[in-house]
Amino acid sequence: MNRTQRYVGAHWFAYFCAVKAIKAPFSFLWKVWFYIVVFCVILAISPFILYSSRSEKQYPQFFRFSRVWAKGVLFLIGVRLKRKSTVTRIPKQVIIVANHTSMLDIPCTLVLVPRTFLFIGKKELAKLPIFGFFYKRTNILVDRGSVRSRSRAFEIAAQKLDEGLSICIYPEGGVPDPSVRLGNFKDGAFRLAIEKNIPILPITFGENKRHFPYSWFEGGPGILGTTVHPVIETKGKTIKELREETRAVISKELEFYGVKE
Repeated sequence: MNRTQRYVGAHWFAYFCAVKAIKAPFSFLWKVWFYIVVFCVILAISPFILYSSRSEKQYPQFFRFSRVWAKGVLFLIGVRLKRKSTVTRIPKQVIIVANHTSMLDIPCTLVLVPRTFLFIGKKELAKLPIFGFFYKRTNILVDRGSVRSRSRAFEIAAQKLDEGLSICIYPEGGVPDPSVRLGNFKDGAFRLAIEKNIPILPITFGENKRHFPYSWFEGGPGILGTTVHPVIETKGKTIKELREETRAVISKELEFYGVKE
């Protein structure tokens, strides 16, 4: 490496460090603002969501208020969804399957799917102030480390499907390491789909991880590329075939968004 190359390299390294130093405080403050917005919007509409979460019969009304909350949160933090979709019509009942990337996944899913559905989520979400109170009243919580809890969550989900509701499951079983493009899928969503003969609706969050990683000093507002895929029917498929087909659809779309392993 000659003197000029060393100079250029040092220049770009200094520039990179300066940009990171400027962005880090902004990213931190933006994420603090996100959590403030989440709780303030819930507080603002809490009388409505408290009333509509009193009984299971009122869940469609609760879901509508949940979508209001989700749209309000995304708007106030400066995030807009850019939806890529080839699906012309979402069936009345589906099992929603998406890659799990960040805290933006829940509000994004609520905005993207205009169907009344329940989340199956980790029990730790119930510990969040205010948000957790409503989440545990209306969704299915699971302790991923407990076989009994997972079995019970599966039974409740099957019951809700029988009642005509849809279900949303992030089949990676949690947010994978940032270096992993897409984790392995668990069987639960696909077993339910085959047993109840309900199609899978795959969703790819192409840019949520980049805009809202779990590091407090990275990320920021912007346009989030998302894809709502055509439903995948279950007829004649095994659990493994359905699982791998769904994973392949999402994995391929992540390549389109430039998400690498």
